[in-house]
Parts: sequence; C-alpha cells; structure tokens
Amino acid sequence: MSIINPADSLERQNEKLVKITESLMRRVEYGTAQSGAAYAQFERAALLEKRVRERTLELERTLDLLHESNAQLGRANEETEAARRNLADAIETVSEGFALFDPMDNLVMFNSRFCRDFRDMAEALRPGLPFEEYIHQISQSISLVLPEGDDPEGWAAKRIRRHIDRHVMFNVQLTHDRWLQVSEHRTGNGGTVVLQTDVTDIIRLERLEHRRLRDKQARMIRATLDHLNQGVCIFDENAQLVGWNQKLGALLSLPARRLHIGASFAGMLDKLDASIVFTRGMDRDGFRRWAHSTSPRQPISFEVRSGDAMTLHIFGRAMPDRGFVISCTDVTAEREAAQKLHEMNEILEQRVMERTLELEDALSAAERANASKSRFVAAASHDLLQPLSAAKLFISSLADRSADRPADAAVLSKAESALSSAEQIIDALLNISKLESDGLSFDIRPVALSEILGPLHDEMEMLAAAKGLDLRIVESGLTVETDPAYLRRVVQNLLANAVRYTDTGRVLMGVRRRGGSARIEVWDTGPGIAEEDQGTIFEEFKRLDTKASRNDGLGLGLAIVERACARLGHPLGLWSVPGRGSCFMVNVPVAGRAEPLSTAHKRPVRPHGLAQSGLIMLLVENEPQLRRAISILVESWGVNVIEAEDADSALQLLEDLEIRPDALLLDQQLGQGLSGTGLYEEISQRMGALPCSIISADRSPGLRDACDALGLDLLLKPLDRHKLGQFLRQTARGF
Repeated sequence: MSIINPADSLERQNEKLVKITESLMRRVEYGTAQSGAAYAQFERAALLEKRVRERTLELERTLDLLHESNAQLGRANEETEAARRNLADAIETVSEGFALFDPMDNLVMFNSRFCRDFRDMAEALRPGLPFEEYIHQISQSISLVLPEGDDPEGWAAKRIRRHIDRHVMFNVQLTHDRWLQVSEHRTGNGGTVVLQTDVTDIIRLERLEHRRLRDKQARMIRATLDHLNQGVCIFDENAQLVGWNQKLGALLSLPARRLHIGASFAGMLDKLDASIVFTRGMDRDGFRRWAHSTSPRQPISFEVRSGDAMTLHIFGRAMPDRGFVISCTDVTAEREAAQKLHEMNEILEQRVMERTLELEDALSAAERANASKSRFVAAASHDLLQPLSAAKLFISSLADRSADRPADAAVLSKAESALSSAEQIIDALLNISKLESDGLSFDIRPVALSEILGPLHDEMEMLAAAKGLDLRIVESGLTVETDPAYLRRVVQNLLANAVRYTDTGRVLMGVRRRGGSARIEVWDTGPGIAEEDQGTIFEEFKRLDTKASRNDGLGLGLAIVERACARLGHPLGLWSVPGRGSCFMVNVPVAGRAEPLSTAHKRPVRPHGLAQSGLIMLLVENEPQLRRAISILVESWGVNVIEAEDADSALQLLEDLEIRPDALLLDQQLGQGLSGTGLYEEISQRMGALPCSIISADRSPGLRDACDALGLDLLLKPLDRHKLGQFLRQTARGF
C-alpha cells in the first residue's frame, strides 16, 4: 500500500511529500519519544506492505503452476488410459492366453484367451484375484486331467511350490485329449506373466512319431535278434516272455508253440529236453531261483550239454525294469579246440621236459668237456714247456758256436724266435686255462703298491728306451687288497702293451685315490683304439695291427688281463681316442697295513660259480637265441633265471609268480612298449630298488647318462661274460 495516491495531481503529491519531509526533519531535529514511536509504526507499516505484496505475487505464481499441473495430469491420464487400451488391445491379439500378476501376486490384467479352456473359471477371473486362488480354481476345474496318483490339493501344492522359480514351463492335460503348455516368467519389478499355449497338435504329432519310431525300433530289434548267432530271449519283471529270436528254439530244441508272448520262464524251463544237462556251476533249480528272485539279480554264466555232441554257454543279466535277458551260445567248437589244445600242451610239456633233460645232459657234458679241456691244456702246456726250454738252450749253444758262420746264425736266431713265440703262446694258454678254472684260488691280502710298481719300472725301462719312449711310473704309498702275483701280471701286461704299440711319445703309469679304491692308470700316446673295436681287443689272439709280427705280441695279453681282473673282482676300464692315445684303468680296493711279500699267507676265495649260487635273476631280451645263450651261461653258474621277451610279459610274469627277483638283466631295445630303463623304473615302483644291468649295443652318451642317473650298470654288446659274472658277484655280496 502506498502513502501517495497515484490518482492525485502532481501538485497534491508534492505537497504531501513536502509535509512528510518536514515531519521527518523535525523528528530528526527534536527526537521526542512520541515522534520516535510514530516513526517506528511507519516503518513497520512500510515493511508489512512490502511483504504482503511479495506473498501476493508468490500466491499468484503458485496458482499458475497448479493450473498447469492439473492440465498436465489431465493429459497424463488421457495418455495412460490410451496406453491401457493399447495394451489391452495388444494382449488381446496374442494367440496365447495371457495374464499379468503384480509383485503382490494379484491379477492385474488378462486377455480373453486366458483360461478359455477352463470354462467353469469364467466368473472367478477378475482383476485383484490372488495367484493362490487362481491355482486353487484351476485344480478344481472339471476340464483338468490330473496325473495318475494326484488329487486336486496335491496338484495345487506342487504348482504353488514351482511358482517360486523365475521361469516355469510344463504341460497340462485337459479333457478330450487336449494339452495346454503353461509357462511363467518374472518381470523386472517382481510381477509374474503367465502364458497358456495350446500344444494339442504338437503332442499328437509327437505321439504318432513315437509310435512310428517304436514300431521301427521293434522291427530293427527283431531283425537284429534274428541275425545273431546266439539264441536270445527277453523276460519282463513277471518272468514272462516278451521277445526272442529263431536261433533260441533251434539251440534248445523248443517247438514254436512254446515260444509265444506271455510264456512263463518256469514253463519253458520245465519243457526243456531231458537230454540237456546243466554243468559248470548251475542246475535247473538254481536257474529257476535266479529268474524268480525278488532281490537284485547278479549276472550268471554257466554251460549246459545237449546230448553228446553240443555244448551251450548260457549267460543271464538283469535289466533296469526288473526284467532279464538270457543268451545261449553254441561253444562246442571252442570246447573241442580247448580240449585239443590241452592235450597238445601236455604233449608239448612232455617234449619240453625231454628236451630240457637232453639239454641238461648236453650242458653237463659240455661242462665236463670244458673242465677236461682246461686240465688238458694245463697238463699239455706244462709238459711242452720243458722240451721247448731245452730246445732253446741247445739252439743258443749252437748259435754261440756258429758266430763265425752268419748264415747259420741267422737261421738259428729265427728258430729261437719261433720257439720263444710258441713258449709265450703256451704260457698264455696256461694262464687263461687257470683263470677259467672253477677251482682256482687267490692269495688275497694287503699289498703295498710300491712293491709291485717298483720292479716293473726296472723291467720295462730297457724296452721303452730301445724304442725311444719316455717311460714314467709315479710312486704310490697306497696299500691295496689283492693277489700280488696276479695284479703284477695284469699291470705288467698293460705296460708291455703300451710300450709295444706306442711308436713315439711317452708311457705314464700312476695311481689315483677314488674313495675306497685305488685306480691304477696306464696312459700312452699310441695310435688309440676306435670305439667299435674296444669290445673286441680283450678276445684271444685279437690284434688290431694286422701287420705286426709274432714278436710284437700274440693277442693274449689283454685276454689274460680281462680274465684276471674279472676273477679278482677288480673293475677294468678303457678310455681311448684314435690318434691321441689310450688309458687302461684297474680299480683295486684300498686296504690297511700291508703284509710283506715273503711272509704272506694264502687266503682262498670262493670258486667263481658258487659265488652266485641261489640267486634269482630276471632276464628280459627280445632276441630268442641271445636270451637262451645268456640263460644257459648264467644257469651254469648256479643262478636261477626267469626269462621274458618284452616289458609287458615280464611284468605279467612277475605278477603271476608273485616273486621278487634278486637281480635284473634288461635289454634296452625291447621293441614295442617300455625300454629297458623304463621297465626298471616300473619294476622299482612296484618292488623297490633292485640290482640291475642294462645290456645294449647302443654306445651313445645318452644311454650312458640315463643309466648313470638311475644308478645302473651298462653292459655293451657283444656281452662280456666276465663283466656279467662281476655284476652277479656284486649282487651276491649284497645279501
């Protein structure tokens, strides 16, 4: 409200303003209490006027907004009603029954096709109908065909339990062979959409297709049964016949009138020919009890004999529906073949026994012949050495007298050389004969190596100097456990060979301490030995230098070394590179204080063959001739041999015999399946670690490394009998 009336003239308004100004100035100038109160009332009036004006404007704006909101609400209601009409029209066009329930499971809307097949529910369907009431009305409908064994209350309870799932789909059978598929789907806000689809045509088509397939399957089963070479019959849970083939009647001599649908098992069993005799684990009563058993049936298998000419195998097995199937097979030919095989096996076993006895006799004869040969060689060598020595003396005396006749002296020198060669051959044969004799005993005792190596330096120094070689023997203070005479001969032969076959350079002999053993090494700068020849140089009369004369060696030195080391139990090794030289190594066990050579006493060792007596060795070798040769050799030493030709048969043999062998001799290349090292690992997993040697012609570093990793010995082919004997002796000493 304004204190100046706008309708007044300017003069009148100016007058009022002047008066107001004067009044205000007086109030300021004089400031009386009464005039101050009047001014305060004036200020409040002005402030109230301003606030009333503001509130009036706000109220006007609010009324405008209210009018606008009412207009928008009206438009929204119109749009909502239009959307509802559109939704109703849309669900009405759906070919399936449609219904929507809100999150509280109350019916919101539905179309005319919903529950159309449940005509007695027309009055109950209304918006707001609870879902449980809807299910209850459906369960009571006369149009619903309940599953067998269900009542309306039980069906409704199952239906309500399924309602908690997010997606539900199932079929409902209606009267007049009609079917309805019902599916439920959860909406985003927790409501439920129910769809009802008529699937009567689909169900009927599936039923027809099922019948067609079942008839086709039945024809296929019938054709299959008739095609079988076995007689087959099928019984239901009541032991009544439901299927069979023609072969059954032919095998059991059952007439066609006995084979028909519904025929009882007991009746068929009673009608069997009296000539059918039950054998091998079953009789008629037991067969009948099995067929009529109410407990779970176990498979049965037995044989019957029809007359004197036919044997039938009967096999029965239960089916999941408590029925059972019985098959009948003619096994007459198999049984006759088995009988003939059994008779043949008996004949073969008899022949094998006869051949075994013959082989044992032959082996005994061979052993006796070998012993006789050794005795003969020893005796003949001893007898021949005497006249040869005398002849050498006579020739030497003639040579002295023929010094002035050079031609005669040359002839006598050649004769003396020939006699010396013959003497060396006989001496070497005598040594080999002694080493191969089972009755040989050794003087094993502590010996100082200096007593053996010192004299050898004096003997060999002249020979080395004659060829211009540098011979060096490194002194050693070790004491070893050995036979001093045989060890001296071994080292002497190795030194002599090194000097003989080295043309230029040097020969070095020394001793290395290797744990509990001393390794005597003889090095030379000779031509070296190729790897393929390293297994043959230890054979008798074997020399790689074919141009060498008899005076350069007879090829028996290394054979004596190899046999002596094998009998003494001193491992013999060889390293050689063609063009660079060779190294022969002998490992001798280190002993305590040495005994003087002059006061030594003899201590015999056990004979070679008896050292392995009682051992059981598993031999796996895929070459039959080599496998048999090894078996005969090892069995001659008193070792029991179990033979197998491959890994699978070896594992099966050990499992069947239930025996743990004392030693394993395995060929690396066994054909199909596991290799020798693989078989060793498999046996070790089953039985634990066992002494084992791998035999192979493979000289590659890979196989050596694999054997070293497993802690196995490697015996190269051709197999060295002495190394094999050494392996068995070491095994025997472990017991």
